[in-house]
Amino acid sequence: MADFTSALYLGIEHGSRQLAEWERLTLGKPAALEPPPGAAAVERELAALVNCESALLAPSTLHVFWDLVAILSAGGVHLFVDDGLYPIGRWGVERAVACGAAVTWFRRHDANALRTAIARAGPGVAVVVADGFCPACGISSPLRAYLDCVAPRDGLVVLDDTQALGIFGLSPGRWAPYGSGGGGSLRAAGLCDRRVVVVSSLAKAFGAPLAMLAGSEAVVSAFENRGATRVHCSPPSAAAIAAAANALAVNRRSGDALRAGLAGRVLRFRRGLGRLAASASLFPVQALRLPATVDPRKLFEGLWKRGVHTVLSRGDDDGRARVTFVLTARHRDNEIDHALASLAELIGNEAPTNWRGGTGNGESTNESRAAFGIDTPATG
Repeated sequence: MADFTSALYLGIEHGSRQLAEWERLTLGKPAALEPPPGAAAVERELAALVNCESALLAPSTLHVFWDLVAILSAGGVHLFVDDGLYPIGRWGVERAVACGAAVTWFRRHDANALRTAIARAGPGVAVVVADGFCPACGISSPLRAYLDCVAPRDGLVVLDDTQALGIFGLSPGRWAPYGSGGGGSLRAAGLCDRRVVVVSSLAKAFGAPLAMLAGSEAVVSAFENRGATRVHCSPPSAAAIAAAANALAVNRRSGDALRAGLAGRVLRFRRGLGRLAASASLFPVQALRLPATVDPRKLFEGLWKRGVHTVLSRGDDDGRARVTFVLTARHRDNEIDHALASLAELIGNEAPTNWRGGTGNGESTNESRAAFGIDTPATG
């Protein structure tokens, strides 16, 4: 079986023998009374990794958004929400609406639409809520432009950076297509800005089932002191915190090598897809752009019967079902080639003409690199 459904992008899985031991799984008390053991060290390292002053752990991004947006809204701010926002962030916005917050939605990644919406909203503090990276369209949010938009209103940008954390980082180039370090969108943009609030799950690239809030000391302190989920919900368990610590250690030790290996696997897969690739992104979530003659549901079922497990979801734009492959650093070449061969067999005459069952020669790989804007090293 070739499984392309896991979002453990870097292949970090946290076997029980890899984790530090803990005395108790839980203290049996909320974080508001006492933070769980080991949390402080992980929070300090996460804050440094994502280029923020401070960070705080939480059980999930739902817990963070549930409190954060309501806390910010209590100050009379106006929320401006990118309409590509992931559902969990939307649920937080819905709670803010229930609490009486003013909310305006604007077109995804459109800084001009945001600027117009802020101007029409009148005076007041503007807070933008958006995803750092959109896997469906393969595009990062225009973070600098969003910051420029909120600057005249002393505003903030709240960023759900779950997809970018552990993948994107400093100075992407020929040997590090995603950049180095894995610090996420702020690092990739070369920004250190107190007006950015980062919300991120560690359950994707880092494989740890917990989340964090990072930002300025003032924002993190307000969340720590006023967050209702820190009073009424259980904090992350000792096991989850140990997994986070292990993920950070793996990232320090070999994260860049894992990201380079992942990029190579995505390049191999994309070269085989050819014109079936839905975007030009090198991100490990790869959706297919299928001809109108191909039924996505039947293709999904056909791949499943051939031992190729993919994700079937509804498309963002037209509502048509979409078949998506999620690649990780653990995928083997033969699994990728089997998936491509299965696609070619099922799609028939609609299959990409450049599929040859593997990476092929160096020339075609270099062409793939050029297509992503990745410099190809000269050969002697």
